[in-house]
Amino acid sequence: MPKGRHVPTVASTRLAQELRRKREAIGLSQEAVAEEMGWADSKLYRIENDKSRVLVRDVKRLTTLYKVTGQEQEALLELARLAREPDWWHKYSGAIPEWFQVYVVLESTASDLFGYEAELVPGIMQTESYARAIMSTAPTLDDDEEIENKISVRVNRQARLSSDDPLNVWLVLNEAVIRRKVGGHQVMREQIDHLVALAERRNITLQVLPFDAGEHAAMHGSFQLLKFPKPGDPDKIYLEEQIGGLYTQKPDEVKRYTLMFDHLRARALGPGETIEMMHNIALQLA
Repeated sequence: MPKGRHVPTVASTRLAQELRRKREAIGLSQEAVAEEMGWADSKLYRIENDKSRVLVRDVKRLTTLYKVTGQEQEALLELARLAREPDWWHKYSGAIPEWFQVYVVLESTASDLFGYEAELVPGIMQTESYARAIMSTAPTLDDDEEIENKISVRVNRQARLSSDDPLNVWLVLNEAVIRRKVGGHQVMREQIDHLVALAERRNITLQVLPFDAGEHAAMHGSFQLLKFPKPGDPDKIYLEEQIGGLYTQKPDEVKRYTLMFDHLRARALGPGETIEMMHNIALQLA
């Protein structure tokens, strides 16, 4: 990781959210706080958006200004200390675009993930062979070490699906996702078997939107809806492209995608029918 560059962590993201909430709770603007602290307005903006490191002593000054005391203040100071410790993916940060590191943080702290995938198996469910085949299609190929690091990140992300506090996942997959023979018959058979095994877990629901469904609400592309366990932490929509990711938590936009997901899962095959379809496709690839 380049020296001096801030890379978000689970703790730093949570700290940024809490500091913003505490400021808003007492009705102070960013400009007023920056003036009181003797900072440029941009410094507080970057702190509250997890775009720069924040010193423990600065967190103490902020919490004092926000009239946060006792155990609540100590909890925020502890978050500030933890924020300096790298998360597991930081050793692979050279292989992860900065914009995607934010998503990894969000995925790690989310309680629920809902989404629609139009073209490929989502990264958190890809096998190593499938992921390697996907990466081989890039216009400019990474070297072997970068590819292996990217694969390691995807494998590590999957640990959340079977952890003590597992991520609840409900995904609708376009039928093309399981029909397209990525990497050839053997690789795709292995990937579908992996999806079937995941779909049998209590915290994972998979549905296939069949070609026969015709036109549908998400024909413009894939999306993910992330929900978080802490009250007041807003839902977020994530849209990914080749060169970046787009996030929004605007209520009207989140509502639009939530309704879109409801339409999709209503028209998709049921979970049992989905597993049956995947079994049949896997047999054709044998």
